[in-house]
Amino acid sequence: MSDQDQYMSSESDLLPGQLFDRDMEEALIGAVLINPDVYLDVSQIVEANDFYYKSHQYIWEAIQHLYATERSFDALTIRNELIAQNHADDTGGVDYLAGLANRVPSSLHAEYYAKSINDLAIRRRLLASANDIAKLAYRKDFDIDTTIEMAEQSVFGIGESRYKSGLVPVRNVVRDYIERLSEKSMHTGELSGLGTGLRSVDVVLDGLHASDFSIVAGRPGMGKTGFLIGIARHVGLELKRNVAIFSLEMSSEQVLERLVAQMTEIDSQKLRSARMSNREMDLAMHALELLSEAHIYVDDTPAITPMQLHTKCLRLKEQGLDLVIVDYLQLMSGGVRTENRVQEVSYISRALKGLARDLDVPVLAAAQLSRAIESRQDKNPVLSDLRESGSLEQDADIVMFISRPHQSEKDHPDRNKAKLSIAKHRNGPVHSGIELVFIEPLAMFHDLYRGQIPE
Repeated sequence: MSDQDQYMSSESDLLPGQLFDRDMEEALIGAVLINPDVYLDVSQIVEANDFYYKSHQYIWEAIQHLYATERSFDALTIRNELIAQNHADDTGGVDYLAGLANRVPSSLHAEYYAKSINDLAIRRRLLASANDIAKLAYRKDFDIDTTIEMAEQSVFGIGESRYKSGLVPVRNVVRDYIERLSEKSMHTGELSGLGTGLRSVDVVLDGLHASDFSIVAGRPGMGKTGFLIGIARHVGLELKRNVAIFSLEMSSEQVLERLVAQMTEIDSQKLRSARMSNREMDLAMHALELLSEAHIYVDDTPAITPMQLHTKCLRLKEQGLDLVIVDYLQLMSGGVRTENRVQEVSYISRALKGLARDLDVPVLAAAQLSRAIESRQDKNPVLSDLRESGSLEQDADIVMFISRPHQSEKDHPDRNKAKLSIAKHRNGPVHSGIELVFIEPLAMFHDLYRGQIPE
């Protein structure tokens, strides 16, 4: 038996009765009664449903209500509140409450009591989740993928509940900000975020920043996927950072082919057919060697849900994760019941923004624009053109539009010119149109002027 098996066995031998502590619950309530000032701190750690005993849940709810309505609380006022909530007979009366206050010498260890109660509550939820997962395993009417997803949702929900962001003094934020500012001042001229590989874009965005949710939108055929792959290539190979690509439209092999095309400047069709010269074959093999060493991860699960994507990113975060790319957003499935597609896309959008915040990494997603733009005289995209937009424009920190005004005019001298407009930039300037060049056989963008091409 492995060490891990022994550990799992010893943990599973715990009895449910070992997952609560009456003395600890009574100590916390007593500490709050003798010093109501500690309530604000411990209320950030423990909630009413973290208590095992119903009587203690009712008492904590009464304290919460008294505090929320700006009324002082002691054994008498809590008793009156319990009477108002029809729970007086379930909680032992005023004598029991007064006794709790008398059992605790001080409120000094109130935070420790709260953390212990919360810890036991999480363990009980894990045990309940394990029982639910065991039942799911026997449900043969669910396919295995659905079963795994539901099991992951069950455990993931418990993990998420642990992380609560409370109010913090602004002096703490100031301290952290000064540290970051000092660090940046020693590296003037460098981007504060991850570079895109396009200098003209980085000048406006200052790179892609942690916790930002960015959208790259355009009509089909504008080069959205090529734009995203170009950024993944630069971040993964040039910056040697960890990139996760969720490709809902192309297979992982097709993504690899696009990466090789951009790295070698060999036409994608040549790569697909393998009709290459010896020199081109050598270039392709060298590119594949470099990619085999890169920390670029590709997932081509079709119609992936936000929960599945979040779970996979959490696993990868343990090894290191610096950028998440989604191609493209409207091909995702919500995984929850909604009344219409707009509500579903809104749910997906909020989930991707939440992912960026939770993992503290940039999340960059492609999105389709509606056909309405084609029927307008003015073809410049606007935020309302986001297809099935829902809350996309609200949730996104950055919204970029890719357009190629002369794409359909084969003989036009500017046919390969593209425009990237920054329509929304929550923490920086917008831009009416950054000029780029699109190399169609490679599905690759580069800066318009040679002086802007990254070294």
